[in-house]
Amino acid sequence: MRHNSEESFPILQLAGLTLAALCIGGYHLGVDDSEIYVPAAKKFLHSELYPFHSEFFLSHGHLTLFSPLLAWTSKLTRMPMDWTLFAWYLATLFGMISACWMLAKVCFVAPRARWSAVVMTTAVLTMPAASTALLLLDPCMTARSFSTPLSIFVLASYLGGRYLRTGAGIILTAAVHPQMSCYLLFLIATIWLVERHKRPRGQQSAGMALMMGALPTGFRLTPATGAYREALLPRDYFFLYNWAWYEWIGLIAPLAILAWFWLGALRGTLPGFKRISFAMIPFGLLSIAAAAVISSSPKFEMLARLQPLRCFHLITLVFILLLAGVAGEYLAKGRTWVIPSISVALAAGMFILARQTYPNSPQIEIPLASSANPWVNALLWVRQNTPTDAVFAVDSYYFKDELNDVHGFRAVAERSSLSDHFKDGGVVSLFPALADEWKPMSDATFGLNHFTVQDFHRLRQEFPAISWTVIHGPAPNGMSCPYNQRGYAVCLIP
Repeated sequence: MRHNSEESFPILQLAGLTLAALCIGGYHLGVDDSEIYVPAAKKFLHSELYPFHSEFFLSHGHLTLFSPLLAWTSKLTRMPMDWTLFAWYLATLFGMISACWMLAKVCFVAPRARWSAVVMTTAVLTMPAASTALLLLDPCMTARSFSTPLSIFVLASYLGGRYLRTGAGIILTAAVHPQMSCYLLFLIATIWLVERHKRPRGQQSAGMALMMGALPTGFRLTPATGAYREALLPRDYFFLYNWAWYEWIGLIAPLAILAWFWLGALRGTLPGFKRISFAMIPFGLLSIAAAAVISSSPKFEMLARLQPLRCFHLITLVFILLLAGVAGEYLAKGRTWVIPSISVALAAGMFILARQTYPNSPQIEIPLASSANPWVNALLWVRQNTPTDAVFAVDSYYFKDELNDVHGFRAVAERSSLSDHFKDGGVVSLFPALADEWKPMSDATFGLNHFTVQDFHRLRQEFPAISWTVIHGPAPNGMSCPYNQRGYAVCLIP
């Protein structure tokens, strides 16, 4: 007979793991994809922000409730948006670990296997998902911070026979991240199909309608051209022909081990373990097949933004959890030190990786008026000392600056800017209509850190809306620069 403690929700233990995950993976404001999501939330809260070219982040923002949810939270709690983002990050991190616990409960019998699954997964939450350019969970606030724990919650609910919760979870996932909800719906449909050995045409049509309604429009069988091609092709993770042999291992190896999980009579597992292990195999193979078709001919390039290989975000996460649970079942019986030892080693490795990824920033960037990162510190000065409607020019390749730790200009500075090459180029890869607007701005600011005064004159003639710039390095003579610290100058453009 099981003890009640095994059936109850271990809120204190999961809260402790949440704090551990925060310390291991860290938290950073406005890094990477949050350069797209955070400005949308800030503009929803303060409509006067970002008067210039806000379409580069609102293209995403209009498709999701992420921005309104954060804005409403900030209004209700009266917390500044930066603190609201941090609070929601902690909440979604707790939700992620709690969802992993729920999935472990429907897959494993023994508490040691369940805790092994949750603890080891907690240790590696910020690891890459194959070569999809996604992490299992970002160390920043994005729409995936909501959709990932919701997806695991949906899987646990479906495998546990809680179909009302499953439906509600899918709806919530679609509300915060329509694209990721399509992969989740595809997985649930895959489980349903492989267990019934028949194809329900009505449900298949409904799923396709949802996918086409949620993803960007304008698909056609034609090669990408012009500025859009320039934005699309550098995203090599879109195209399988760019993948190295060792990156293929990240696709094939998890599916092979999941096949072993399905075929083997593994001790201490529940029916949900075999069900999800088997379903992941056709789910993954179909995504590889779709990606292979897209990569087979230039005429399919306009379909690349469907990104079928993003299915491996879910596959990798579930695979890690199942593998960790099996390790706990077989290695930890009678050896209580095994799970903590492996988990500490994994956590130490992930912590070192986090420090190498963000070497110039604190591990946990609590919102403050200044920062140890010189780039972020300059952007905070911009936020506090320049007009709300100011429009900035920054080097279009600033994301590759070794000091900036991929902190986005708009997300931190809360000011409009000309388009950059990388993040705005990523937006263009999903929304081709923005390509002709993006390329001139990106080209015009390439190498801006080495511009002369005459170059800035020409830039302002081409884009009259701009009035300020942030320069990494010495400012040219003749520029008025009220901020000039630690290698960064904030200057008025004459």
